[in-house]
Amino acid sequence: MNTLAYGLLGLVARMPSSGYDLMLQLQPFWQAKHSQIYPLLAKLEQDGYLDFTRVQQTDRPDKKVYSITEKGRSTLREWLDRPTSDPVFRDELSLKAYCLWLTDRSTARKLFEEREARYLEHLNMFESFLAELEQACDGTPEDPSTPNFGEYILLSRGLRSIREELNWCRWVIELIDKKA
Repeated sequence: MNTLAYGLLGLVARMPSSGYDLMLQLQPFWQAKHSQIYPLLAKLEQDGYLDFTRVQQTDRPDKKVYSITEKGRSTLREWLDRPTSDPVFRDELSLKAYCLWLTDRSTARKLFEEREARYLEHLNMFESFLAELEQACDGTPEDPSTPNFGEYILLSRGLRSIREELNWCRWVIELIDKKA
């Protein structure tokens, strides 16, 4: 099984979900497309890791809501005991930053201003998600034995990362402006 399969099992273990809901839940920390998720869900169901119930909808085709089986839960626990692989980092801006000397200051500045704007949007979104989570948990999502703990630490990590990236963008813009 691949990492995405384990991730889907983990999300479904927390709450039965449709493929579309799973895609939305994954987006903040894992890039996956419909074309990856739906065949993988079918395989996980076929192999006995997931079950599904069909939910009728009047305005759309029926949807499948997946839930984890005991086999899936057991497999997920085994995966949690294994060491993790090194993180993969891919960022086009990093590659472009390496080549900034080949462009003019205005173009270079624009690259970082655009990224800064995107991070500001993400910052507002993550702050909103964290506030909603804290409200839903009566202000105590820090308990590692609850399903909300994983979401809490990931949102907190995301916020820290976004703030650091914002600081980096602003620092680069300052350097570009100094030499202008």
